[in-house]
Amino acid sequence: MSGPAPPPGGPPSRSNSLGGPQNAGLAGTPTIPPQGSQGPGPAAGPGSQQNLNQIVLEYLNKKGYSKTESMLRRESAHQDPEGKPIFQKLEDEGGNKYFRSFNLIKGWILDDNLEIYKAELLRLLWPTFAYCLLDLVADFYPKDAEKFFEAHHDMFTREHSDDLRALSRITLPEHIQASEIARLYRNNKYRLSITMMAFHSLLQFLESHLEEGGKIIMNIMQSHMNILTIDRAKASSEYSISAMLHRGSTEQEMPAEDEGIPGHHPGSANTSLHAPEVLPKVQLGPAQRESDLMEDVRADLEKEDAKNPPVAGRNTLVEELEKTIKREPDDDTPNRDAVPLPPSTQRDVMMEVQKIKENRDRFPIPGRTGGVGPGVSVVMHTFHNTFDSINCIEFSGDLKLVAVGTSESYIRIWSIDGSPLPSAPTPTNPNPPPSASRRLIGHSAPVYALSFAPSTSEPDPTPTDSPANTTSPRVLLSSSADKSIRLWSLDTWTCLVAYKGHDAPIWDLSWGPFGYYFASSSHDRTARLWSSDHIAPLRIFAGHDGDVDCLAWHPNGSYLVTGSNDKTIRLWDVARGTPVRLFTGHTAFVTAVAVAPSGRLLASADEGGAIILWDLASGRRLKRLRGHAKGGVWSLAWSVESSVLVSAGADHTVRVWDVLMQTPDSISAQPGAGAAGGKASADATTAGAGAVGKVGDAAPGGAGAGGQKKTKGKDVVVSSDQISVFPTKKSPVYKVEFTRMNLVMAGGVYLP
Repeated sequence: MSGPAPPPGGPPSRSNSLGGPQNAGLAGTPTIPPQGSQGPGPAAGPGSQQNLNQIVLEYLNKKGYSKTESMLRRESAHQDPEGKPIFQKLEDEGGNKYFRSFNLIKGWILDDNLEIYKAELLRLLWPTFAYCLLDLVADFYPKDAEKFFEAHHDMFTREHSDDLRALSRITLPEHIQASEIARLYRNNKYRLSITMMAFHSLLQFLESHLEEGGKIIMNIMQSHMNILTIDRAKASSEYSISAMLHRGSTEQEMPAEDEGIPGHHPGSANTSLHAPEVLPKVQLGPAQRESDLMEDVRADLEKEDAKNPPVAGRNTLVEELEKTIKREPDDDTPNRDAVPLPPSTQRDVMMEVQKIKENRDRFPIPGRTGGVGPGVSVVMHTFHNTFDSINCIEFSGDLKLVAVGTSESYIRIWSIDGSPLPSAPTPTNPNPPPSASRRLIGHSAPVYALSFAPSTSEPDPTPTDSPANTTSPRVLLSSSADKSIRLWSLDTWTCLVAYKGHDAPIWDLSWGPFGYYFASSSHDRTARLWSSDHIAPLRIFAGHDGDVDCLAWHPNGSYLVTGSNDKTIRLWDVARGTPVRLFTGHTAFVTAVAVAPSGRLLASADEGGAIILWDLASGRRLKRLRGHAKGGVWSLAWSVESSVLVSAGADHTVRVWDVLMQTPDSISAQPGAGAAGGKASADATTAGAGAVGKVGDAAPGGAGAGGQKKTKGKDVVVSSDQISVFPTKKSPVYKVEFTRMNLVMAGGVYLP
C-alpha cells in the first residue's frame, strides 16, 4: 500500500506522517514508536501485528481518515506480545462490557443479595437485559448481541416470551428503527418501583464495583429507567417483610401494577410521566331505575305476597325489594341521563319481579368460607362429535337455550331440556313441525362470540299472555371474522340486522345489563358501543396496543371493561368514551374478564392460567388465584354475593375460588374504600352433537385446605383459596356462568 521499499541507506519513501512511522516498519530504517507507547515493543517481523497496524495507520493518514487513525492509535497503544489489545477500562472492551456488567448484577441479585430484597430486585433484570441487548445492536456488535441473547434469554421466557420473540430478530441498527418493540423501549423509560432499602443496597453494590461493570449498569438505569423508591413504612402490606419474603420464595413472581413501558400510577389510565397520582372518580353504585318502573314492580310484588305469603322466617318480596334497591351515597350512583335507556315496558316489569323472586329463593353462599366452601353445584354440558368446530358457547338467561358458534360460519341452537324448538310459519307452510335444533346461517366466516338478550325464567305465563310480555330472550347477537355483528330473531330464526364498523375480526361481544346497548371487541384494537336501533357504533374505545380479546359490562351499565393481548385491562366510561382505570400485572394475553355483581371487584384471567382480582375504586390488585395450567382461562363468573368466583378453561377443569380469603398473594387494598375437589356424576345425555349434563357438588375443604401445593404430574402451584376443582375428561370448558339461583352452568367440547 505504501509503495516499494527504498534501497538500503536511502531516504525514506515519504516524510513523517504526523509523528507516525516513516516507512511502516520496513527493514533498514529506524521505526518511530506509536504515540502513547511506553517504549520499544517486541521484535517486529515482516508479518507481525505491529507491522500491520503501522501499514494501516499510514494508509489512513494518506487518505485523510484522521479520526479513524486517532482511534486506532489509542486502541493499539496497549497490546500484549501477541498483538492483542490490553484493556485498562471496562468501557473499552466493546461488546464484552455488557456481558460482564449483566453477569455482575445478575450474580449479585441471585446469589449474594439478601433474601428479603431478592423478589423486587429480580424485576430489575429484565429491563437491564433488554437495554443491554439494544445497546449492543446500536453500537454495531451484532455477533456479541446474538451471544448475549442466547446466554440470558431463558430466564425471561415465562414472562416476556412475546418481547423476546421480537427482540431475537433485531441484529442490526437498522432493525431498531423498524421494530415496534425496540422503538418502544428506546423512546421510553422503563418504570420500576423498589423499596428504599433495596435501592440503597443496590447503589452501594454498584458504586463498590464501578470498574467491574457497576458504572455500565448505573448508566443504563439513569438513561433508560424510571425507578421510584417506596418507603415501606408508608406503603401497603404488599411491601411488608412477610409479603416480600413470600414473593422471594415463589417461582411465579408478578410484575408490580405500575411496572413497564412507559409505566403508570397504579390504576391510572394516564401513562404520562408527570401524570397526577389522583385517580378519576368512578361511580360504582347500582344504577338508578325509572321511578314508574319501580312503582309497578312494587305493586306486582305486593299482589304476589298477598297471593302467596312467605313461610315463617323468610322475607316478603317487598322486603326483598327494599334490600335490593337500597341506595349507596348519591355521589356513588351514576346519573341515569348519562347513559339513557328507552322507556320501560311490561316485559321490564315482569323481569324485575322475577329477579326479586330468584334473589330471595336462591341458594345462599356464605361470606368468608375459609377455603372450606359450600357445596357449589355445577351443571356441565358437553358437546360431542364436533370435530373441533365449535368456537364459543352461550346460555340464555332463562336457562332454556344453549347456542354455539362454529368455524363453519353458522350458529346452532338447542333447547337445554331437550324439548323441540318451534319453527316459524311460512306462506307455503303455515304449520311447520318443531325441530330439535335450529341453524342460523348468514355469516361468511367463523363465528367467535354469541350473546342472548337479557332474560329471566318465565313467571308462570297465562294463556292470555302475548309474546311481547314473555321474559324469555327474543333476540341473539353474534360476531364473526367477517367483521360484522348480526342480530337474530328467536321467533322467526332469521337475521334482522347486520351491524358493520369494525375493520377486522370481532372476537367478543355482550349485551349491556339492561339490554338496548351492546359492546364488541375486535382485532382492530378497539371496542365499540352499539345500540340495537342504530346500525353505526355510538362510541369507539381506542387505546389498547393489541387485539381487544374480551370485554364485560359493569352491573350499573355505565362502565365497560376490556382485556387485550397487550396484557392490560382498561375500564372505560361509556358516556364519555374515555378510560378511567388501567390495570397491569398479567404476564400473558388477557383472555377473560368479569365484574362482580357488587360492582366493586374485577376478575381477569390470562392464557398462562393466572387469575387476578382487582379493586375498581382504588385501581389496585387484590390477589392472584393460581391453579389452572397453561393454555388459557376462557371464562369467569361471580356468585350473586360476589364472594365466590368460578373459572374454566383449556386445562379441562372448572375451579371454584374463595374471593374473600386472605392468602400470601393477597394485598390489603380495602375493596370499596378508595386440587382435590368435588365429583361430577352423569345426569343426562343427548345423542349426536347434543349436550351431556353433569352435576357435581364441591367437596368441603377442596384443594385449599392444605395450603399451596403443586398438582400431581404438573408444575402448577395451587393457591390455598381454591375451594374445589371439577375435572372433565378431555373436554376444554368454553363457558361458565352463575345463575341468579347460584347454580353454575358450564359448557365444553369433548376432544378425544
